[in-house]
This record gives sequence, C-alpha cells and structure tokens, in this order.
Amino acid sequence: MRKSLPIVLTAILIASLGLTAFGQSNGAAASGVVNINTADVAQLSLLPRVGARAAQRIVDYRKEHGPFQKATDLMQVKGFGDKTFERLSAYVTIEGKTTLTSKIRSPRKPRSAKAS
Repeated sequence: MRKSLPIVLTAILIASLGLTAFGQSNGAAASGVVNINTADVAQLSLLPRVGARAAQRIVDYRKEHGPFQKATDLMQVKGFGDKTFERLSAYVTIEGKTTLTSKIRSPRKPRSAKAS
C-alpha cells in the first residue's frame, strides 16, 4: 500500500492537471462585451461571425448616423438582421468599455441535405 500511494497521488495530480487544461482551452466561455458605439474595427471583429468588412460597415454606419441609441439598432446596418443580432446580443452593449479580448467562435449549423 505504501509503495502504491505515491503512484496513485501522482496519477490523480496528472489527471486533474489535464482536465484543468482541457477546460481552459475548450470549455471556458469567453466573457466580455463590445461597446458598438466606441469599438474600432479590430474590437468589433472579435464578435462571433463578424469579420473585418462587417465590422467596417458598423463603423461607417456609426460615423454617418451617430451613436447607436439601442443595441437593436445594430440591425439597421447592412448584413445584420434578426438572426445575426440574436447571435451577437449577449456580446454587444452601447454603454461602458469594451471588455471582450478574444474572438468568440460560433459553431456553424449543419447544412441540410439537398433533395435530388
């Protein structure tokens, strides 16, 4: 029993370190928000499924029309409809600082098979 105790403790330590690393890389959700009234293109590009061109459209819209009054006003920007806003709503705000620091990855829906 005495000889196996260090082996068992080592195995438990290695397993717990592996699970911790796995949780941080795959299971940890990114947190933070992007202020759509103050964010630049790079910050807006951190939003799920928003690239540089879409982010630039947000900045251009903001320059032309002024600050967004409500987060839902984002749907006035070309390419940002109901479904897109639904995907982004947890990550956008019109007040405070932008706190999102890493790209949010949004899984794609599987494509349905086309009927032949």
